[in-house]
Amino acid sequence: MTREAPQVAGSGLLGTLVELRDDTVRAYLRAQRDHGDVVRFPVGPPGLRAHLYAVFSPDGVQQILGTRAAGFRKDNSVYAEIRASIGNGLLTSQDDEYLFQRRLVQPLFTRRRVDGYAAAIGTEAAATADRWAARPDATVDVASETAEFALRAISRILFGADLDETVDVVRRCFPVLGEHVLNRGANPLRSPRNWPTPANRRAAAAQRELYAICDRIIAERHASRTAPEGDGDDMMTLLVKARDADGSVLDAQAVRDQVLVFLLAGHETTATALAFALHLLALHPKAQERTHTELDEVLGGRTPAAGDLDRLPYVTMVLKEALRLYPSVAIMGRKAVTDTEIGGFRIPAGADVYVSPYVTHRHPAYWDDPEAFDPERFTPQAEADRPRYAFFPFGGGPRACIGQHFAMLEATLALATLLQRFTLTAVDTEIPLELGMTMRAAGPVRVRLTSR
Repeated sequence: MTREAPQVAGSGLLGTLVELRDDTVRAYLRAQRDHGDVVRFPVGPPGLRAHLYAVFSPDGVQQILGTRAAGFRKDNSVYAEIRASIGNGLLTSQDDEYLFQRRLVQPLFTRRRVDGYAAAIGTEAAATADRWAARPDATVDVASETAEFALRAISRILFGADLDETVDVVRRCFPVLGEHVLNRGANPLRSPRNWPTPANRRAAAAQRELYAICDRIIAERHASRTAPEGDGDDMMTLLVKARDADGSVLDAQAVRDQVLVFLLAGHETTATALAFALHLLALHPKAQERTHTELDEVLGGRTPAAGDLDRLPYVTMVLKEALRLYPSVAIMGRKAVTDTEIGGFRIPAGADVYVSPYVTHRHPAYWDDPEAFDPERFTPQAEADRPRYAFFPFGGGPRACIGQHFAMLEATLALATLLQRFTLTAVDTEIPLELGMTMRAAGPVRVRLTSR
């Protein structure tokens, strides 16, 4: 018999709005501990109150993202704000538009094509290591450093010779748009975007600047249909040249939408994963020593390449464990299309439904001592013994992240490059988190460097 999901207690005035706004993932963790795997949050004042549903079990996550994905759409307020800010690319598009985009973009993310990006990743990873070696105090903030590395790497891959011109614009504009998306997406009383409020004006100016530089480069690529001389095919050029089976192409706006999604997904997520992998290794010398040993045995001091990915299993295990503890996307939202049932509980049509890698990755039924760092959780046998959706940092089902291999390649090559040259010791041990467009450190994540 289908039941109503247990409800988290909140205030009579705002329900759980303040609790969710102040620390969403902690609110979710408490709700799972106190109420179980399907939970209802009352949000907003009486008369405007909505009920949000959160699902934490691997089976429930699999239904929402995988087996019953057609019944849970990307129609909530956050996705609407993303569409308005950076366009309707693969992250937010749906139905026939999504399928069309996916067909045209998929060839850019085959394993062979992604492995071809390794040289660009390696260039930026080596530059980061050189910058670290020149630090007079031998201390770096790996959060800011990996953010800079990942932004430059994805910009090099997307824009080729136009790298330097775009990096500064993206560095300044994306945080403004990201903050605007989140503030509006979480506010049930948000004003129209065209009202001249200070926040709307700041976001509009950032959007204009970001769009302008993308549009100019796209126009140049359309005019030449080739990448800048000597630079090979950057990803933007490949998007401009992409053709569907019937000859359909992405127009200039659609190319821009995809580029901005790749910028968002391709630098903040990788930066978070890499920063926390370095932080966790700095806190755990034995795991770091084992990582050094594997790198020395496999690479022998040479530059890592795409072909080394499968030869570095422990590095991969470290990255997966970092993604378990600190998934870059901590919460994923959908809207229920029809009345449905998850885990014996009713989910009404039109309800906002959320799953949380952060919470499910800590579910005590599937992870022993879930707050501990233990890369051995990701041996092949251990992975085979867990439900598929006990670990889903890249989502799952038909909307799984198209850039999974790219993200793992980028993080592996960067981690290998940096750890070949340095031993890390943690300076900051407790790292507060903040939930923006992605989850990230709320302050510095400093480590002390010792050259190897």
